[in-house]
Formats: sequence, C-alpha cells, structure tokens
Amino acid sequence: MIKMNKGIIDCDVHPMPKSIDEIRSYMQMPWKSRHNGGGRGLFGNPVHGARLDAKPTNGGPEGSDPEFLREQHIKPFNVAHAILLPRAFCNLHPDPDFATAVAAAYNDWQADTWLGKYNPDGVFKGSITIAHQDPIAAAKEIERWAGHPHFVQVMTDSGARAPFGQRQYYPIYEACERHGFPLAIHPGTDGMGINIQPSPGYPTHYIEWHTCLSLAFQAHLVSFITEGVFEKFPGFKVVMVEGGSAWLPTLMWRLDAEYKALRYEVPWVKKRPSEYLRDHVRVTSQPLERPDNDKHLLNTLEAMDAEHIMMFSSDYPHWDFDSPRLAFPKLPETLHNRIFYENARELYKL
Repeated sequence: MIKMNKGIIDCDVHPMPKSIDEIRSYMQMPWKSRHNGGGRGLFGNPVHGARLDAKPTNGGPEGSDPEFLREQHIKPFNVAHAILLPRAFCNLHPDPDFATAVAAAYNDWQADTWLGKYNPDGVFKGSITIAHQDPIAAAKEIERWAGHPHFVQVMTDSGARAPFGQRQYYPIYEACERHGFPLAIHPGTDGMGINIQPSPGYPTHYIEWHTCLSLAFQAHLVSFITEGVFEKFPGFKVVMVEGGSAWLPTLMWRLDAEYKALRYEVPWVKKRPSEYLRDHVRVTSQPLERPDNDKHLLNTLEAMDAEHIMMFSSDYPHWDFDSPRLAFPKLPETLHNRIFYENARELYKL
C-alpha cells in the first residue's frame, strides 16, 4: 500500500455506548422507560457480529472504548479522521415520536462523548441520526445540530417503507442542502419493524439477507434520480455506506438505456442518470467485492468512476472489517489517494 503522510479518512466507524443506560440518560419519560436498546430483532449474525479482537481490554462492547479504538485502529492505520455512524436502529419503530426520541438521544450522547470529551484532537467526526418516519421532526433534528464543529453528515438506515426519492422525504433533503450536510444511508433495518424487505419476501438465512442488502441501495438510488431529487435540490449529496459498489456500473448502464426510451415519463430528469453520480453520489468501499482476478476489480473501479465517487471505509469493529492495508490490490497512486483521502476530505470539507 502507498504510504500517505497525511493519513487516511475512514468513512464508516461504529461507536457504541458502554451500556444502554448511557443512551437512556439523555431521554425523557416515557421514552426512557421504553428504550431497551432493541437492535434488529431478526437476521442476527449466527457466528459473531464484531471482530473477536475488538473487545476492549477493560470490558464493554466492541467500539465503546475510545482509547482502545485509537490504539487498535486510528494509530496503526494512520487514520486522520474517522467518520462515526452510531447504530440506533430507530428507523424500524412504528411510533415516530419514540423513534425521534431515540435518534435525539444518540445525537446528544455522541456530541458529549465521541465528539466532545473523547475528541480533543478532532479525529472523530459524527453523523446526525434521524428517524425518517417523521421527516419534519428529522429536519428539526438536523437544524438542532447545524453548526456543530464535528457533525459532518446526516445518517439514516436503508430500511424504509418507500423509496427515498419520494416527496414525503423532501424536508430532510431541504435541511441537508441548506446546511451542507450529505445524507449517509447505512443498512441495518431492511425488512425490520415497519420497513419493507427489499427482496421478494423474507430470506431464510442471514447470509441471504446480508448479501442482498445492496438491493435497497439500488432501489433508493434509482428513485433519487428518476424522481428528480438532484434537480430539485442541486446541492444535495448522498453517501451510500456499506451497500457494496460492484453493482453500480451495470445499474447505471441499464438506467441510462431505459432513459433513452422513457425520458418522456420523467421530464424533470435533465441528463443521463449516470451523469448525476459525480456531483451527487458517493459510495464507501466496504464491503469491497474483490474477485479472484484483481484486474476485474480495477476495471470495475474505472467503470464506476471510483476516482471521484468512492471513499474508503473499514466498518470497524464489525466482523466484515476491511483493512486499509489488505482490502485493495495495489492501486495507481492518484486513484489510491482519491479513495483513501481526497474524496472524503472534499465531501466533508475537512
């Protein structure tokens, strides 16, 4: 791997509370008594959900000890900034008020800890968790944190009841655009609670569910483009986190072909769908679909314009962690620097 003195930017690091009581301490009744941490409920990893060596030596869940995280991940890989994505799983709840309260508590906790007392050097940059069940409340939550020095994006789960291009979500996108926040979409609650499973019916096994998480990202991206979201909100950007990327070129080839014949149906789409990507879409690298022949991966990276839209991510501390040293084959220097540093620096204005 090419050594970079300026370090790398890791766009998917998951901080965890030391216990659920940490989150409850930021909640008012009756939400405080109702919140039990939850999780997905279905499709748990049958082996282990995190790296076995990521358990802090002083105890607590993986990702809950900032000093252990620094020693195991930040320092060895020269991580200049870690973009934090907490896992609140608030998007599966049928009660939008409860979901909004969970999101707000996670934001308060993150601001006080990982972006506050744990962050004297500013390495950690945060994501504003929202509950998209109530877009107006979500927009207010974005407003609440606008101007904070270490929040750099808004985040939500890919699990949803409707494709994200639809207009009920516009208050979220308007708030993101107004404050210069990209919207990060991360998997986790697809088919859980009130959310629709993106495959035709429910998978039998975790391996099926996890492999097909990319289906939701594909549906959301096509919806963003064909509904004209990027024309209506020209400053709005989307980050697709942990949804894979190898599918992107072929999806755009198909959508471009469909557009040639069907653009009369969507007159608000002013150019070929693939032409919206560089200005409005970023994908993170993990889980990197690496074939046996590295030439095939390099060709795929070129086809998706990875030099301008891909950002490195590790998914620390989860089981499918991608090491900055091992995930990629040797890359051309310009491509490496763009993926591991420059694309994220530009997007997040670091």
